[in-house]
Amino acid sequence: MANKVRVRFAPSPTGGLHLGGVRTVLYNYLFARQHGGDFVLRIEDTDQSRFVAGAEEYIVSCLQWCGLEPDESPMKGGPHAPYRQSERKADYYQYAKQLVDEGYAYYAFDTPEELERMRNEFKSESGNTAQYDQRTRMHMRNSLTMGADETAKLIEAGTPYVIRIKMPAGENLSFTDMIRGEVHFDTSLVDDKVLLKADGMPTYHLAVVVDDYLMQITHAFRGEEWLPSAPVHLLLWKYLGWGDAMPQWAHMPLILKPDGHGKLSKRDGDRLGFPVFAMNWTDPKTGETTQGFKERGFLPEAFINMLAMLGWSSGLEQEIFSLGELVEKFSIERVHKGGAKFDYEKAKWFNHQYIQKLSGEQLTPLIKPYLLEAGIQSDDSYIATVADMIKERCTLLPDFVAQGSFFFKAPEEIDMPSITDKWNGAKKTFFSSFIDALNNLSVWNVETTEQAFNDCVQQQGIKKGEVMLPLRIMLVGGKFGPGVFNIAEMIGKEQTIGRIAKVIDAV
Repeated sequence: MANKVRVRFAPSPTGGLHLGGVRTVLYNYLFARQHGGDFVLRIEDTDQSRFVAGAEEYIVSCLQWCGLEPDESPMKGGPHAPYRQSERKADYYQYAKQLVDEGYAYYAFDTPEELERMRNEFKSESGNTAQYDQRTRMHMRNSLTMGADETAKLIEAGTPYVIRIKMPAGENLSFTDMIRGEVHFDTSLVDDKVLLKADGMPTYHLAVVVDDYLMQITHAFRGEEWLPSAPVHLLLWKYLGWGDAMPQWAHMPLILKPDGHGKLSKRDGDRLGFPVFAMNWTDPKTGETTQGFKERGFLPEAFINMLAMLGWSSGLEQEIFSLGELVEKFSIERVHKGGAKFDYEKAKWFNHQYIQKLSGEQLTPLIKPYLLEAGIQSDDSYIATVADMIKERCTLLPDFVAQGSFFFKAPEEIDMPSITDKWNGAKKTFFSSFIDALNNLSVWNVETTEQAFNDCVQQQGIKKGEVMLPLRIMLVGGKFGPGVFNIAEMIGKEQTIGRIAKVIDAV
């Protein structure tokens, strides 16, 4: 095994990048950085029927946004190129043929109809369809039942075939998983998986072993759904003579639906109203766009911190970790065996924490796109001041529009019922005199506007609490926002007086 730690993320370019995939990237990245190793991005595009144009570029963009850039990739290149499986086709055929020649695999010429017939004919007593395995393989059209001459003739004639692994009967296989400890398998329960498809492309089973070997991968982290395939991969490492070079495996727990029942899917996100992809993904076939965490208004640092804690525990009370701190503290042994329930409210909590840590200047470029979308334009220093005033009330970046649009333009909608409910002549008189007092101010700031308000309260003999909420609603549109006199100072004399007067006229 190579001495230097080398890990890889190997997605299929078939659609949006699920947060479970990003978590796998993150754990790979943290492990590599912690050990001074390499993090490799490899594209598993051997299933051409599922290939989606633009998906590879999308994956790269997601990793860039997350700040998890690979050391080697199809875009960057590196000493173990090519980094796309489709560009290694000749390698896979060579190794598949080696397996056949050495008796570990065989050619199978069965048509889809013959496969269907077998599945039904050899159904188990409980009614489960049969697998292509030790029990059924000698009833099928393959090189084990035909002999060498007939097999050679069929191949020469261009008859479509696949290459299947010949699973041994009754062997007990085991390996030590970095998360789960010792894991055992009975080979009699595993079917003869296809290694090379009729189009000459490998399946995941062959490709992942060949690629990990040629790229000198030392540690492979993948989802627990791949555990049932482990015996096939263990045998391939052994049969190809590479057993000593096999990477250490860690099978990650699933990210579960919020109720804990089953793996979190895009459909769950659609149903429950939260994203499951890192960034917006537009399906080129349907044109349907699925919103991602980025566009929903998450900061990448918060997204990464949240994902790290989904299935891993630092052993500390601390929950907020920078990427540097995660590199320092991460340990694959502290990743849980059981699935982790996704909690969108907790995800938003993380984002809120990170928003609080940023200054108005740092927030400005992040919130400007949302302001522009809402038709709001302003100079950066004003946006920064507003951002500092309202960030405590903002959980997602678009919240800055909802919580602060009144700083930039008069509210379009005003919660009039909350004003009219207890409106009377005394209040009208108060606000008219308050407008006069504001008009007479030569200095406009928090102190002078608040003093004018207090003076009017005293002169009119009205309770401060009775007119404070209506004033807020007049300026803001609703019962929210920072200090009302801070708002008045920011929006200026003309806007403050104009907004009060407009409501008085409307009541």
